Amino acid sequence: MGLVTDSMRLTQLQGQRSDLNFKISEIVATKSNLINAGDDLTRVGTDYDPDSPVMKMLEQRRAKVKLMEEKLDKQMQKYQIQLQMVEAEYQACKGRLNSEISQEMSYSL
Repeated sequence: MGLVTDSMRLTQLQGQRSDLNFKISEIVATKSNLINAGDDLTRVGTDYDPDSPVMKMLEQRRAKVKLMEEKLDKQMQKYQIQLQMVEAEYQACKGRLNSEISQEMSYSL
């Protein structure tokens, strides 16, 4: 019975692992776009007087971009921790499954 249960659990863990890897890659792509947007805001801001309303608006936008980057970093860290937990359980389940298979296939005379 453990063989079937571990096989099903292994399949479920593979799905969770794929889902978390996808989420992490989406965060990396989004963060890359934010970094590019922040760089664009920095280049635009060099032409304005530091006290102008346009410069103040640019500073607010830079602050929002930075805040979004921090939120994405926290979310990615959360997903990475979850991925480590899933990976540890995956390895344990895989070990049990291999052990169960070798026990079932061993013949004693």
